Amino acid sequence: MNSLDLPGVPKDTRVVVAMSGGVDSSVVAGILAREGYEVVGITLQLYDHGAAAHRPGSCCAGQDIDDARRVAETLGIAHYVLNYEERFRKAVIDPFAESYVSGETPIPCVSCNQTVKFSDLLETARELGADALATGHYIRSNANGAHRALYRPVDADRDQSYFLFATTQEQIDYLRFPLGGLPKPEVRRIAKGLGLSVAAKQDSQDICFVPRGKYSDIISRLKPEAASPGEIVHIDGRVLGRHEGILRYTIGQRRGIGIAAGEPLYVVHLDAERARVVVGPREALETRRLTLRQVNWLGDRPLEAIPENGMDLYAKVRSTRPPAPATLHHRDGTAFVELHEGEAGVAPGQACVLYSDDGEEARVFGGGFIERSERRAEAEAQLARLVDLPA
Repeated sequence: MNSLDLPGVPKDTRVVVAMSGGVDSSVVAGILAREGYEVVGITLQLYDHGAAAHRPGSCCAGQDIDDARRVAETLGIAHYVLNYEERFRKAVIDPFAESYVSGETPIPCVSCNQTVKFSDLLETARELGADALATGHYIRSNANGAHRALYRPVDADRDQSYFLFATTQEQIDYLRFPLGGLPKPEVRRIAKGLGLSVAAKQDSQDICFVPRGKYSDIISRLKPEAASPGEIVHIDGRVLGRHEGILRYTIGQRRGIGIAAGEPLYVVHLDAERARVVVGPREALETRRLTLRQVNWLGDRPLEAIPENGMDLYAKVRSTRPPAPATLHHRDGTAFVELHEGEAGVAPGQACVLYSDDGEEARVFGGGFIERSERRAEAEAQLARLVDLPA
């Protein structure tokens, strides 16, 4: 065995490294090359925003491709750039826009890992005869019987498990994450020691294909109809004002709603069908129950084996929040999660990721996308009257 838990010695082991041009994936390539693996770097060209492709902190375009190429030259490894722009548009950007205009809060990074990186690129790695595909994600994978399981990384501040819940068991068995046991400062130290030009490069920010983090700009270009004006309605039915498009609002938003009121108001629902923004008090945001779709379950027992009274675990509904106590239920083919402590501002389209506990050794049990969130009974009844939700 070797450091990647693969049979054979490193020099007889071919590993494809997904190189985005950032410090993390560059260090993965450097570590593996230093250990004697046959490393093949692959960079995916995913989009082209012209001048935006050269902005600091972008990913998979322009300057990043040049950076990955220079790193490969420094390390003396083979490097290829594959044009995945069309695939990325169809698999990630278009679904993102569709979901956003329907009033959801999609997470394109999950879709990108699901379709482009861990499906298409993984298949390319297999075609190249690689024994594994390695990435710079901060997550750990360890042997678990005949398979491998995912765990939170040592550096909790860099935890990317939230974005990788949809990774299938087959993919997990083939993937390797060499940075899962390292803190970020150590990764930068290694990059400097290897003489990599990206050692001090800043981390990528926001969604890679959304320049300057303005979702509304790209959505209005892809889906002009989403900029249709409509009413701002209080959850109790009162019309409070007008808006210039629901794409400018997200669940839980307080600032910039565009109305003056005698109380703090939050966006509690986006009614895409009627182009209405529903607002209300903070307590109308509190969510206790989530219905999930597209569930990817990575537990040792199948979902169908979960007890009638549910399975106690921990759930995470935002990438920046720690896992919190919850109970998972699975009945009649539907999975839903009871949040013990409640959560504010949960929106359809977000991910709910499930863990064994809330520590750094926590195993990732998978998760799903939020189909529907249920609030307090009074708020649910008010919303039902407004938008015909099931009461």
